[in-house]
Amino acid sequence: MKYMKKFILFFAFCICASASLHARTVDLSAAYIGASHFDQVRAGLTVAPTLNLLAGVEAKMVNERAFEDPIYSVNVPVRLDFDLMKIELTPFYYFKNKSEDPQYQDASAYGISGRLIMALQDDEVNDLYTHAAIGVSYARQDGTVFYDDNTFANKGYSQMAYTLELYKNFFRMFGFQASATLFQYPDGITGVQGVRGVMDQQELAFTQTFDVVHDLAKYTLGARLTRMWPDSNATLYLAYRYGEYYTADPEHSFIVGNSFAASRSISADIAYNHVRTIHNENKRDIFYARLVFSF
Repeated sequence: MKYMKKFILFFAFCICASASLHARTVDLSAAYIGASHFDQVRAGLTVAPTLNLLAGVEAKMVNERAFEDPIYSVNVPVRLDFDLMKIELTPFYYFKNKSEDPQYQDASAYGISGRLIMALQDDEVNDLYTHAAIGVSYARQDGTVFYDDNTFANKGYSQMAYTLELYKNFFRMFGFQASATLFQYPDGITGVQGVRGVMDQQELAFTQTFDVVHDLAKYTLGARLTRMWPDSNATLYLAYRYGEYYTADPEHSFIVGNSFAASRSISADIAYNHVRTIHNENKRDIFYARLVFSF
């Protein structure tokens, strides 16, 4: 894992240092996500050195009530943009988080997520388009795996996720997105009660929630409806997700949000996310705010 950390950090430095020297555009972003059980701060840099390449780095810090020390991670998103196809790759690394209990090992994680986005319809004259996406992600956590027989093991634990997405806009005013994600556990899931790990499962696939997710999912189904005002660069969106888990009760997630341009170089995104189980237990209210500065 130490080699993966060095590779991701070196990769991030090389991309940002070289690309920013000749960048066509540079975006700086800052985000805050808050709830009763965690606070998260994000800071990112994205550069576009050419018309076909976007590259960047994003650092995250999460204060979770379940962990004594903050959790630090870094992502290195890269996107290649072709006429009818886009490729997105995002390596990520979670730095070691010291365990407060000596019988459990320190936790860390690494992985990569990838998406292939294909244009099924791309009518630039009438501004109508339909996109489909296929995503495959892999992650490996070092942590502690707990079993149903009250035993545990300090070990590495691998995960994979497979995602299908469809996005279509209507009348230049509405956009609709539907997605489905299936999760796989190559090291086995039978008898697993939970994993003490630092990785947010959203690294594998964004599943229409701003919550920090540690439970091991079976699958998730999501949808998002967006009302767009292209002339003012503003949107209002509603999102929903249903997920079933191996290590938790099934959940519903509801999001309402608004993105808008505050000026020519500053844009904002503000959202509220309510998450609850199907039995109306374990309710969480999550608030999200993000600013992007473009140069």
